Amino acid sequence: MRDAFVRCEVLIFRNQDITLDEQMAFGRLFGSLSIHPFSPNLDDRREVIVLDYSADNPPALTDEWHSDETFRECPPLATILRSKIVPAYGGDTLFSSMTAAYAGLSERMKQYIHGMVARHDFKPFRRLFTQSDEHWAKLREIERQFPNPWHPVVRVHPETGRRSIFVNPQFTVEIKGLPPEESNMLLQFLYSQAWIPEYQLRVKWEPDMVVMWDNRSVQHYAVHDYYPQRRTMERITVAGEPVIGVEGPYTPEEGVALPSGHDVRPQRKAGPVREFERHMGRIAS
Repeated sequence: MRDAFVRCEVLIFRNQDITLDEQMAFGRLFGSLSIHPFSPNLDDRREVIVLDYSADNPPALTDEWHSDETFRECPPLATILRSKIVPAYGGDTLFSSMTAAYAGLSERMKQYIHGMVARHDFKPFRRLFTQSDEHWAKLREIERQFPNPWHPVVRVHPETGRRSIFVNPQFTVEIKGLPPEESNMLLQFLYSQAWIPEYQLRVKWEPDMVVMWDNRSVQHYAVHDYYPQRRTMERITVAGEPVIGVEGPYTPEEGVALPSGHDVRPQRKAGPVREFERHMGRIAS
């Protein structure tokens, strides 16, 4: 199971009529479970996050590409989500492989971002705090607990050695050593790699489905298109390790480097021809 997990990055288990304790026991096979500092937790099982959205509690904060909790010095290794109530339509979750996204970059871009680090912050959760003295004191305490770690822009997977893009629009703030305009421009470009459909998997939820993903190399996006229907999920996260980046001078990634000239479009095989290409052929002749 672990081999399939690190190789495929997202695993889907259908028809899992299991208890919450069994879900937690499964997660502990991969490591200790962590407690989210902001999300709604169960009182008796603080490792469990309940995502229960409906007309009375519209969905929020999940309709943006992100890796979970990268504001931690050690972001989660894995996230395991189990469906309890699914809407009749909508409510899918999209996943995007940042391993594939990195492999798809040009060699020049890979060289440019090699060795860069970016600062991460729990910025979307700051809106949960009011101006009260009690909330300000709590915010200062949490800021001391999560003091904006600097993570490598290019992460090296600790088990496979594969490289991936490790920035996301929900938690990444800036790239070290770049002027704000250049940092923002580069981050927007790197964020946009998650949008490429060829890197994505779209999961249509069914009752009693469990989805597990490698938070070290995958981003996800929960689509908010099911309001006012109800969608209820129970989530646990497996604690992770410090983020490892690339070291030393740039070298192409072993085993997955693209051949030279990979930006060149392949020669068209026999088949239908696009009209503009036929027109260009007449001009050339």
